[in-house]
Amino acid sequence: MTKRLVILGGGTGGTLAANRLRRALDDDVTITVVDRDDDHIYQPGLLFVPFGLASAADLVRSRPRQLHAGIGYHRAGVRRVDIEHRRVHLDDDMVLPYDALVIATGARLLPEETDGLADGPGRRRTVHTFYDYDGAVALADALAWFDGGRLVVDVVDLPIKCPVAPLEFCFLADWYFRQRGIRDDVTLTYVTPLDGAFTMPVAAHALAGLLAEKGIELVTEFNTGTVESTDASGRLVSFDGREVGFDLAVVVPLHGGAAYVDASAGLGDELGFVPTDPHTLQSTVRPEIFVIGDAAAIPASKAGSVAHFEGEVLTRNVVRYLAGQEPDAGYDGHANCFIESGSHKALLIDFNYDTEPLPGRFPSGIGLPLLRESRLNHLGKLMFAWLYWHVLLPGREIPGIAGAMPHAGKRVPRTADHRSSTTTR
Repeated sequence: MTKRLVILGGGTGGTLAANRLRRALDDDVTITVVDRDDDHIYQPGLLFVPFGLASAADLVRSRPRQLHAGIGYHRAGVRRVDIEHRRVHLDDDMVLPYDALVIATGARLLPEETDGLADGPGRRRTVHTFYDYDGAVALADALAWFDGGRLVVDVVDLPIKCPVAPLEFCFLADWYFRQRGIRDDVTLTYVTPLDGAFTMPVAAHALAGLLAEKGIELVTEFNTGTVESTDASGRLVSFDGREVGFDLAVVVPLHGGAAYVDASAGLGDELGFVPTDPHTLQSTVRPEIFVIGDAAAIPASKAGSVAHFEGEVLTRNVVRYLAGQEPDAGYDGHANCFIESGSHKALLIDFNYDTEPLPGRFPSGIGLPLLRESRLNHLGKLMFAWLYWHVLLPGREIPGIAGAMPHAGKRVPRTADHRSSTTTR
């Protein structure tokens, strides 16, 4: 009897899951991927667009063309999921029944949840974001015209996609204004709700040091309640009344899950993410529902590398579920991120649920340097775009890099408190 597997979302997680599962499953299982549009955007590249280091148009490819033969693709938005009757209701009135469902619809930006951010008078003049395609393009124009003053990079709240990207923006802005010869005319400020530059102690110390070295002010424990702006300037106001003024603000809005999750009784949490077992990637809502990538309410970082590392366990567990077997609790929260730091250099961090980013090398003692600026890491960051399209999305393995975090090559500083900080990743 034919079984039906439906995958909601044709982004990073949905695409690589579909391709892996097509290879792992027999032809008696149909696979259908659903997404609201056909444009697959390489989201890590949006960081580079405002600085003229990438063309926005070059970051977009066809969603269905990234899928292997034997995978169906349906273009439509999702209206709701009926988890009791195992049916997905789409905006075009089609209903897709399923035997297993993979949710891979990621996270969406919610600027309307912060007063003044979505509709303030300075929106697209003095207040910008690079976390979506249109925002990155508009910010490129704003930076080109910016000739001095205070530029503030503000993270409204966590979790967000790619937690290191706002820091990368600060580092690249420092480099960009130095290249233009106006760095002395620009005050750079990084504003975060965290009590440090990052969520985990050793990495936070290293990144705070790099901010200080580059003359970037760090404002911590700032919970943005209001963004007040005009065509010329503005200010961030925290819930405790503190203020940070700006001439140009780059704001990372609050994130939430896909809108249909809120419309699907029993599916999501208060932010629209799907409660998920952090090790099996099987939802805690229903055993036939699995979650990959940013859509999952788990304590892993919301980063593209996470979806790649999750893919191995998710594929195995979907196959096991359809065969009537118990799931494998094999995902350890592995994540790694290149942190572009300007001047053709980058850092690399590698961590999981139990081990914070530590110095050393990755993936072994003779690999890339961890928590240290190097040109080699910068080249790794640039190479990742090719790997994304030709290895990660097709669902292939990267030679020498397994899904589980490697421990070889890492050094634990004597004074480090390397306990897990899973609630804030």
